[in-house]
Amino acid sequence: MPSFMRKISIISRCAMMYRAEKLKDTGLGGVHLSYILALCRHPGMSQEQIARHIYINKSNVTRHLAQLEQKGFVERRQNEKDRREQLVYPTQKAYDVLPELTALIRDWNEYLTEGFSDEEMEQFNAMLDRIARRATDAVNKEFEENSPLDH
Repeated sequence: MPSFMRKISIISRCAMMYRAEKLKDTGLGGVHLSYILALCRHPGMSQEQIARHIYINKSNVTRHLAQLEQKGFVERRQNEKDRREQLVYPTQKAYDVLPELTALIRDWNEYLTEGFSDEEMEQFNAMLDRIARRATDAVNKEFEENSPLDH
């Protein structure tokens, strides 16, 4: 059986390239979209929470947030309850670009699924939900088992 993960990876890389091209005038890269969406929906997340929320390793989160901060899309503030932790907030610039980002996602998804019937879309989404749930369960389980807090 051919690897469906290879196909998912191709789709993901193509989406990143598409986003990068469409976003070039905003100062955002294709990878930044997930951060802006997450932070506009959940302002004040810690870097650790962002990493867990969008399933990206912490070092990449740190690097991408530095880029976003330098470009004026996010700001980091010290957590008043835990001075060791920084919380990340979207700026007005992030909120201003949000409609463009959501339209970009909608347009890409519509392009990819053009010609799918409503029933096919329901089945496709249900299968993707099952796969995504298993993938996140596996990663979350691995994270919990290897958490330094447990040792």
